[in-house]
Amino acid sequence: MEAISNRYLGELSEKERKTIDKVLEQYDFQTISCSKVRSVYKIETTSGIICLKRIKHGRHKPNNGSILVQELIERNFYNIAKYYKTKDGRVYVRHKKVLFYVTEWIDGVECDLNNIDEALNCVKLLAEFHVAANSVDTSKLRVKNNLINWPKKFNASVQDLEKFQRVIDRKRIKSEFDSIYSSHIDSFYYRGMISLNFLNTSDYYRLSKEASKNKSICHDSFYYQNIIKRDSSYYIIDLDSIMIDLHVNDLGKLIRRLMSKKSYQWDFEKARRLIDAYASVNKLSKSELEVMLALIIFPHKFWKLGKRRYIKHKGWDEAKYMRKLTKLIKYNELQIKFLEDYLSFLKEYQ
Repeated sequence: MEAISNRYLGELSEKERKTIDKVLEQYDFQTISCSKVRSVYKIETTSGIICLKRIKHGRHKPNNGSILVQELIERNFYNIAKYYKTKDGRVYVRHKKVLFYVTEWIDGVECDLNNIDEALNCVKLLAEFHVAANSVDTSKLRVKNNLINWPKKFNASVQDLEKFQRVIDRKRIKSEFDSIYSSHIDSFYYRGMISLNFLNTSDYYRLSKEASKNKSICHDSFYYQNIIKRDSSYYIIDLDSIMIDLHVNDLGKLIRRLMSKKSYQWDFEKARRLIDAYASVNKLSKSELEVMLALIIFPHKFWKLGKRRYIKHKGWDEAKYMRKLTKLIKYNELQIKFLEDYLSFLKEYQ
């Protein structure tokens, strides 16, 4: 991952170096150099470059990743980072209540999802991952099943919007943010109810039952920092968040995040191209697309901003809060047009 911005590169403290040396004593590696990239350590060894990652909880995560990677490789899916085991065959090392595990370092660059052509290649990779994972033996995995959570989460978030309104109403002195956020709650609440209605009137429950029975694996963190491009090939890294869910959870979350970017701006034509690229590898049913629409149009960012302000009381300055709110409001009309275009697309989808 050589082309990462300098803001993601960090100097190692003496304490970190000692910890890394202690952990790597458990492996058959001889260290040459070590650097920090984002939240992981890039270790150059006499056997090649490896990635050392630390996690504070979730001992099942490295086990799940190691098992899944082996299963995927057996099914001819090689665009993934291999896991290394310790001298005595363990997948992770516990050091002072912290877990460490080692994977192959994919020596490439983070993909540029602002480039639609690169994004199209990435969704094809996602589809290939899903297809390969479909036949994986999941009996050895201990992963969360997220299939019952969609309606609960949507409903809880819609109710939170009502809670935010009550918090604002109780304020004797309202800030500019309070006034503007409050004036738009009804609009976003309505869109949340549309989304929830789509979900409840779709085949979500049937699809969920099938996915639960088949143990359908999702990556759940498929975004640019976890997609590495090496030459003309793309690789998925970081399997810590894998879960049982509908495959459109991965695709829908990616599309939702991309649509909010300046290079997409809720342009349905670009979303359609992403859907078509994915479906060219892993066919999507009309029912799956209906469920995915509910996920994409739900006002997640508006709700999240309100939660940060009125529940978590995140210490951002007023200017930052206003910048984020202004952007969300700016895109609101575009999202309504996106919804209309998506519904037209569904009518013609075979």
